[in-house]
Amino acid sequence: MTLPGLPPEVASQVEEVLGPLESLERVGGGCTHPAGRLRTHHGAAAFLKWSAETGPAGFGVEARGLEALAARGGVPVPRVLGVQDGTDHIPGWLLLEWIEPGSAGPETARKLGGGLAHLHRPLGPDDHWPAHPGWEEDGWIATLPQPNPDGLDWPGFWARARIEPQWRRAREAGAFPRAEDGAMDRLLARMDEALDGWEADGICLLHGDLWSGNVHVARSGTPHLVDPAVYRGHREVDLAMLELFGGFGDPFHAAYREAAPLAPGHRRRRDVYQLYPLLVHVNLFGGGYTDRALSALTGALAGF
Repeated sequence: MTLPGLPPEVASQVEEVLGPLESLERVGGGCTHPAGRLRTHHGAAAFLKWSAETGPAGFGVEARGLEALAARGGVPVPRVLGVQDGTDHIPGWLLLEWIEPGSAGPETARKLGGGLAHLHRPLGPDDHWPAHPGWEEDGWIATLPQPNPDGLDWPGFWARARIEPQWRRAREAGAFPRAEDGAMDRLLARMDEALDGWEADGICLLHGDLWSGNVHVARSGTPHLVDPAVYRGHREVDLAMLELFGGFGDPFHAAYREAAPLAPGHRRRRDVYQLYPLLVHVNLFGGGYTDRALSALTGALAGF
């Protein structure tokens, strides 16, 4: 069936999963790809997002990230119904269960805090994934590559796989003056000191792109995690990003810390962790985030 705005190749593939389609209602929430609510002839609903162009779109790694979060437990995620990564001839797409949206209630923040603490429990020898940084494949954060190399300790991973690539991209685009290179070089060279104390927590599974817009609240008030950029790392990464772009307030923090108290030095490490999403935003959206990124760099250096 032809649906306005949906590439016919995508509609044909999705119909193989859902059956005949009736309608597509565009929905917001995604700044990278178009998305909508599908209805089938049988009245069932599903969430679909797709690429506006042919070629690889990273939907496969996102689907596998959602499945990893579901397997780890803690905060619910939408069930993956189907995925196509895209080819030179067919756009990619990701099909998820439809979760009727609602408003955050009094317990939403507490459920999120307690559930995230459970998700963030340290990985051990009996777990499915190894307790070292990285992931089984490289991924994306929005439209930017997010490498997940193996063989680095956590400070080395944060320096070489997170901060340095985004800084290099921003510098090449002229977002920062060359005079700031010295400050960044000092931080990269002393990342062990900047992140001192992280070892108390160990390595856990991260959502990787956690801000309020990637927490979908169901009609019941239950929070669900969406749009992940999953990898293994230090739990304070998710907490720092959630706080940077507007979190869920005191009830969230109280529930999280009741379940999993934060290690000493977490406030000192926060600037180091917030620097990464700020650099990502510089590269995605331009100079409006430059001053905030430089402020985080200054704060990170002030910690040692």
